Amino acid sequence: MIRTWRQATGTSQLALAEKLGYDPSYISMIETRRRDVVDIVNRRRIAQHLGIPLHRVGVTDTEAVDHVTMLQFGYSTLRLATIARHAGHGAAAVNELWPLVARLEARADDGIIDKDMLLLLARARAELGVSLGYVLPEERLTFAVRWTGRALRVAEHLDDTDLHAYTLRVHGNELRKAGRVNAALVRLARAVAIAGADQRAPALVQLARAAQDPATFDATLTELHRTRDLPACDDPLVSATAVREVNLRGLITTGRAPQAIALLSASPAPTLPTSPQWRIIEQITIAEVLLAAGDVTTGESTLHDAIGGGERHRLPHQLQRAARVAQGHCPTVVEAASAALSRSTTPAAGYPTQG
Repeated sequence: MIRTWRQATGTSQLALAEKLGYDPSYISMIETRRRDVVDIVNRRRIAQHLGIPLHRVGVTDTEAVDHVTMLQFGYSTLRLATIARHAGHGAAAVNELWPLVARLEARADDGIIDKDMLLLLARARAELGVSLGYVLPEERLTFAVRWTGRALRVAEHLDDTDLHAYTLRVHGNELRKAGRVNAALVRLARAVAIAGADQRAPALVQLARAAQDPATFDATLTELHRTRDLPACDDPLVSATAVREVNLRGLITTGRAPQAIALLSASPAPTLPTSPQWRIIEQITIAEVLLAAGDVTTGESTLHDAIGGGERHRLPHQLQRAARVAQGHCPTVVEAASAALSRSTTPAAGYPTQG
C-alpha cells in the first residue's frame, strides 16, 4: 500500500519518511517486506497520513459506532446462546450463534479486526463448537472439534489466559466425544495447568471424564473435590449432579464396576435442579451401573426415560450412547434408541460444519 501510494502521488521514500518521522531506510524495508509495522500506533499514523481507512491496515477504529455495537451485540448473543444450551436447547443456541460467527468471519476476512473482536470471535467459535457437540450425532462430531479448534488457534495468540484455558478445555472435551482420547487428554491437562481459580474445577471435571486409567482418574477426582468449592463458579460442570456422574462413569471406565455400584447405593441423587442434558447424561450413566449390578429391569427403565429426554431435547449423541450401554442387555432399548435417532433432526444442514 505504501509503494502504491507513493507511485500514485509521486512522493519519494525520503519525503514520505520525513512526513512520517521515519528513517528513509525503514520505508524501503517496509516496501521490500524486510520489515513489518506490527504496532497499532504506527499503523494508525501511516493510515492517517496516507488517507487509508484504518481497517485496511488491520486496525479497527474502536470509537466507531459499528464496532462498539458489534461487540455489544456479539456478547449479548453469546450470553443468550449459552443460556439456551444450558436450558437444554442446543439447536436454538446454534441458531443464535451461526449468524454471529458468519458475520465475525466476514469482518475478519475484510481486515476489520482488532484484539477485542478477536476475543469475541474466539468465544463465538468455541460456543458454536460446544453447541454443535450437543446436537450432532457421533459421526459428525468432528465438526464440533473443528470449530473449537479454530477458537483455540485464535486464543493461543492472545494475551488472555482465561480464554486460552477455556478453549483448551472445550476443544479437549469435543476431541474426547469424537473418540480422540489421547489428543483430548493433552489439551485438558494443559487447561488444568494454566486455568485460574474459576476455570480449574470445570477443567478437572473434563479431564476426569477423559481419563482412561485408574491412577489418572483418581488423582484428578481428588484434586477436583479439593478445588470445586473454592471458586465462585456457576458452571453446570461443577454441580453436584455432574461430579457424581463423572465419578460413576470414571469408575466404570477404569474397570471398577463394584466401586461404582457401591457409590450409587451409598450416594443419594442430588436434589438441586440441573440442566436437562445433564439429567439425561446422568440417567445413562446410572443405567450403565445398574446393568453392571445385574439390575436389568431398573436399568432398562432408566434408559427408556433417558431416550425420551434425548429425543425431546435433540441429543443424538446421547441416544447413541444409550444404545451402546443397552447393547447385550436390553434389546428393546436399542430398538427404541435407534427409532428415536431416526426421528431426530439436527441443525447440521446450512450451518458452519465445514469451518
